[in-house]
Amino acid sequence: MSRALEEPLRTHLRAEDGSTLVLLHPGECADAELASHLVALLYAAAAPLSPSDAARLLEVSPERLEDVCALLDRDPPTGLALQRFPDRLQLTTAPTSAHIVERYLGSPPPVRLSRAALEALAVVAYRQPVTRGEIDAIRGVNSDSAVATLLGRGLVSEVGRRETVGRPALLGVTPECLQYLGLRSLDELPPLPDGIPSPESAEATPASTR
Repeated sequence: MSRALEEPLRTHLRAEDGSTLVLLHPGECADAELASHLVALLYAAAAPLSPSDAARLLEVSPERLEDVCALLDRDPPTGLALQRFPDRLQLTTAPTSAHIVERYLGSPPPVRLSRAALEALAVVAYRQPVTRGEIDAIRGVNSDSAVATLLGRGLVSEVGRRETVGRPALLGVTPECLQYLGLRSLDELPPLPDGIPSPESAEATPASTR
């Protein structure tokens, strides 16, 4: 059989489905091949790509792109990691290689955060999008200084406005925050401990000033 005729008949085996064979149509790429194309795109891009742009360039559906990203999460390129955010995809160096990269670039000054800033950051990471008032309610103290620190360090940013009285700003973590935390996505955050109050239940507690 010629290579041209053999190519459309390529199959891959899904171990979890037993011996089910998935037949690829002519011109269709396997997930592994699409993953290599995505890595090349992200490597060549001057800035992170949006998922919609990546899907358009790869000529695949958003659902297929999600499968490809999941494959790269499970089996990342050597020395690299795919960092995923709702509106962007980018390649970063693997956390396990950070000390080698720092040896080459020079170790940057550590980003030191106060306990108050770390608490506020945790609230944003787990509850985003969240308002300053909700951060105050969950922590039980005024968080203006802590939030200002996080905004100044580029770890959180305004992501919208809540459609309520006063239209307060909604805050979310940034890709720089994921790098600071050593995460590829917020899905890697550990689960919340039992007993953590929801913003709604915490709003009944007035905030003091710290």
